[in-house]
Amino acid sequence: MLEERIAEERAAEERIIEERAAEERIIEERAAEEGIIEERAAEKKDIAGKRKENAAVVSQEELAEGIFSMWIHTEAAQSAKPGQFISMYTNDNSKLLPRPVSICEIDRKAGNLRAVYRVTGKNTGTEQFSRLRGGDTIPIIGPLGNGFPLEKAQGKKVFLIGGGIGVPPILELAKQTVCVKKQIVVGYRDKNTFLREEFEENGVLYISTEDGSVGTRGNVLDAVRENALEADVIYACGPAPMLRAVKSYAEERNIVCYVSLEERMACGIGACLGCVCKTIERDLHSNVHNRRICKDGPVFLATEVEL
Repeated sequence: MLEERIAEERAAEERIIEERAAEERIIEERAAEEGIIEERAAEKKDIAGKRKENAAVVSQEELAEGIFSMWIHTEAAQSAKPGQFISMYTNDNSKLLPRPVSICEIDRKAGNLRAVYRVTGKNTGTEQFSRLRGGDTIPIIGPLGNGFPLEKAQGKKVFLIGGGIGVPPILELAKQTVCVKKQIVVGYRDKNTFLREEFEENGVLYISTEDGSVGTRGNVLDAVRENALEADVIYACGPAPMLRAVKSYAEERNIVCYVSLEERMACGIGACLGCVCKTIERDLHSNVHNRRICKDGPVFLATEVEL
């Protein structure tokens, strides 16, 4: 079974490489036609600068059932921003493609990043990550993607909204956001409210749980309404249904809203086009109404994307 799985993943990787080469040829032709050769050259240079690094595991702990927190020592800590992610690789050959994991905390002084992730099942890449301990190493590439525009929060009342595994990246965002009123609204399944103490140290915290065991029963918007909260700017990260609801809420009230999209990724650097989302405007790279979540995002202005 292992040999078959390895063969399948290698075949998938080969297809991605072939598709990437074909797409690059098409993009170069369109770039020449539309006069964006310089932009493409700059992008290639940026991609080339994202090299794989063997990061050292500083520590790891289980925060809740299936939710793990890993601190790693990495060069990526010096340039990482809230909302970006890293691609994490397994140390054997059973998983060829990396797993994208959002950055939860940044410690530039120590040169460390914190990744909080959910184990998605047995014999998965995330299950292998969960077995790592301090002193081990893990191959990574990062930081990747574009983060949240922190400058939009200055002088404003802000919602920092996270749901599910979209909760962790809200922590560093909360630590770095400077605003008039910082309201952190996070949603959980049940009483396992991981990162709660850290959130309470960095803003006014409101919690929703699906079963009502902590905070407001329901979702994050139920918590917003129950507490009569108001905001001028929204930053949100979480599953698509939650982001659709947040986008609708923002549009009804003319609130500026930025969303961080979750999607399965392959290359993580925008080359394979495996994680596109629908957009209002036409993308100059592909000439269609798509954007690459890993490269152009994962953070987008909500009005720019279709959810």
